[in-house]
Amino acid sequence: MIVAIVGMPGSGKTTAASFLKERGCAVIRFGDITEEILRENGLEINEANERMVREEIRKKHGMDAYAKLNKGKIDSLLQQGKVIAIDGLYSWEEYLFMKENYTNRFVVLHIYASPRTRYDRLKRRSVRPLSEDEAWQRDKAEIEKLNKAGPIAMADYVIINEDDLESLRRNVEDFYERVVRPAVTST
Repeated sequence: MIVAIVGMPGSGKTTAASFLKERGCAVIRFGDITEEILRENGLEINEANERMVREEIRKKHGMDAYAKLNKGKIDSLLQQGKVIAIDGLYSWEEYLFMKENYTNRFVVLHIYASPRTRYDRLKRRSVRPLSEDEAWQRDKAEIEKLNKAGPIAMADYVIINEDDLESLRRNVEDFYERVVRPAVTST
């Protein structure tokens, strides 16, 4: 089974993925490719450089680039019988690629948080913090240039993450028990 976690920046995607990892799921973070390219080119990891690399990758490989570039890793983990949590499926084209290649084994979990909540989190986070304006610009770019709204609109499940970490943990564990565990034990 593959659980693609979608949502806007600061919604809690990475945290939700870490909770699934604690339950034994393998985690693939699509954004790792961006950070690897930044490091290889000696560029600072910041919002402007990340955006530039994301857009270049998609220009070179297509809007489904991150799904295509991670296909080998996904296939290998599936062959090992792993449940995979994908942190950061963004584009409509990535969604279509995953749906086409993994049909019934693929579900989308949307982690939702309001812009006000997300911007506050993004400002306070220790890794890659963003000002409110930077967060707004990133939202705008992801919606307009990365076709991010489609996968969110087509999510199979939604967790609202407006509260504390323990609330998110309980909701992710509930999702795991209701959706992931039954799928795994039925195969």
